[in-house]
Amino acid sequence: MAGIHLFVPMLHRRDAVGEHTCALRDRLRAQGIECRIYTELVDPETEADTRPYLAYGAEAAPGDVLVYQVATASAMADWLATRPEPLVLNYHSITPPTFFAAWNNGIARLQVEAIAELGLLASRATLGIGVSTFDAAELTAAGCRNVRVIPVASVSVPPVEPDPNVLAELDADRRVRPGPRWLSVGRLAPNKGHQRTLAALASARATADQSDQPGAHLTIVGGPTEPTYARALRRFADALGVHDAVTFTTGLSEAALAAHYRASDVLVMLSEHEGFGVPLLEAMGQRLPIVALAAGAIAEVLGGVGVLLTSSAPSVVASAVADLLADVDRRDAVAEAGAERFASFGLESAGSDLVEALVAVRDGVGEGAPQWSTSGGPMHPDPTPSH
Repeated sequence: MAGIHLFVPMLHRRDAVGEHTCALRDRLRAQGIECRIYTELVDPETEADTRPYLAYGAEAAPGDVLVYQVATASAMADWLATRPEPLVLNYHSITPPTFFAAWNNGIARLQVEAIAELGLLASRATLGIGVSTFDAAELTAAGCRNVRVIPVASVSVPPVEPDPNVLAELDADRRVRPGPRWLSVGRLAPNKGHQRTLAALASARATADQSDQPGAHLTIVGGPTEPTYARALRRFADALGVHDAVTFTTGLSEAALAAHYRASDVLVMLSEHEGFGVPLLEAMGQRLPIVALAAGAIAEVLGGVGVLLTSSAPSVVASAVADLLADVDRRDAVAEAGAERFASFGLESAGSDLVEALVAVRDGVGEGAPQWSTSGGPMHPDPTPSH
């Protein structure tokens, strides 16, 4: 029986690519379509959900479609380039290697390889799917002729309800340690810019000391992609004198993460390279105002909602957050606009649109027709993207 099978270098839970892959598998299976997830490397937490990619050859069926989740280098790329089945690239952005070079030369080299692999596979692909127009432009530049924009399929609609026990704990902590609550969500990787958020927090707390106002507190939610960078963040917090005002946490359930969004006053995202930005949508869904750096796809995803910065200088970020939180009417208006943006984004149809696109490839519908289109949300692509 022909199927649509998913290939990802390693399947992680609580990871944007991993959650998207699992959500897509579940949607395909719900449509009665055979779907298996194949990986190069095994994560013990998801081992029961995956198969070794080299096992696919013996399990292939006529009419199969192969979908590769592109984000980093993998031995699967060269192997996929030799397979006769139609290939779809589901592109989640490749972080430029320059961000990792100073921290981990091994990861930097992997990202260089990933860019080369994208070039190898792009011309071979029947279809390329970018999760944003920013990513779609990179697919086109790599040589993919048939491109669509379909947002990630893993964002919950409606938003997840917060865990009441976690909410109660966070509320109790606020009573003990008053002051604005900043939240930063994203893996601990150099491109995410957590060090700039820490510097902005230090600037905000220095200003609060001068005005006798309670200082801000920051919670950083995310696993360590690069351990050296993750350890350096903690040392940096110590050096800035804000270690008592910063909480690092990871491994949260969806409901616990929702509680952090609901209990915070602002999401601060200072990432320098972002192919989509799931935390932006999660924050909007929980009515949490956003202050973010205009980089990558962030402006595209926000669509005019929130406070968009062109500088991540600590004083600029601190002032932007303080101004937003000091004006209750403006804060509420930004939160409401975010909720409206979330509702109009087209997330409820993203999964079905993705399944429809993959089924069309399987059935040979419109294989050669170049496309540059969205999936129903308000993300508007440029018909002549810059290379």
